[in-house]
Amino acid sequence: MPVPAPSSHTAATHTPVPSPRRASEAARIAGLPRIDEPREVAPADARELSKVFFLRLRELTEGTPEYQYVRNTLIEMNASLVQYAVRRFRNRDGGDIEDIVQVGTIGLIKAIDRFDPTRENEFSTLAMPYITGEIKRHFRDTTWAVRVPRRLQELRIDIAKAKEVLTVTLDRAPTVADLADHLDLSEEEVIEGLVAANGHTSGSLDAPPAAYAEYGGGSSETHSLADVLGEEEPAMELVEDIQTLAPLLEQLTDRERRMLQMRFGEELTQAQIGAALGISQMQVSRLLTRLLGHLRASMLADDSGPDARADA
Repeated sequence: MPVPAPSSHTAATHTPVPSPRRASEAARIAGLPRIDEPREVAPADARELSKVFFLRLRELTEGTPEYQYVRNTLIEMNASLVQYAVRRFRNRDGGDIEDIVQVGTIGLIKAIDRFDPTRENEFSTLAMPYITGEIKRHFRDTTWAVRVPRRLQELRIDIAKAKEVLTVTLDRAPTVADLADHLDLSEEEVIEGLVAANGHTSGSLDAPPAAYAEYGGGSSETHSLADVLGEEEPAMELVEDIQTLAPLLEQLTDRERRMLQMRFGEELTQAQIGAALGISQMQVSRLLTRLLGHLRASMLADDSGPDARADA
């Protein structure tokens, strides 16, 4: 089973698995045994084989088939480290388990590329912080209900840690001033971090009253949060338009107001309006176009001053 390819946010890459014949040839050139199922190797054996493979990896030229074989085999043999790390995050919201394994594999690949076997340290000692670090970064970047800058995401973590320390030290909940002094920040920065923390989780609009009572929700159990939230009133825009239009209509001549009344109040045709006013339909069309254009422009500019309308 091929190791999932890392996402674009990392430079780590996992090369395609070569065919069995090419893998055998690459293993022969590398001077290492051909391991058909690296994931099936027992952990104790994988640790010993990894030491040999790591030493050989550092001697090979990057990009060659033998280098790819050794590197891919190391990834496959140590995939159990990812599975072990993922167990800690199985019950966390915001991530499919397969996505978490992929992210953890990115950390494993980074650890393989940076491991120095000459220091005689266990590979798992380096690999586990890389794997868990990538997984934690994944949750930090993807589980926020509202997207906030990374600076504020990290500030939220610092504030949470400071709260725990100060609660024990002060034997009370710390104030904004306490947090600011402890973190060497201004109170405004602390407040910004506290506000940003609200974006980490979100509540359902169908939540029962108890879930939003602290925000002033009603006590009736028959209402949800959505029932008590305000919404835009469609007629409000019409009221605003009428209030804006009224003083503009007062500035029109009697004939212009009469023309608008016949066209939009009585819904007469342009021919009927022309007959009533003693002008042609063409003149009615031209006057209405000019008149409506003036009113529209005046409403947009909120300008009720006189205009240069032409009389028929």
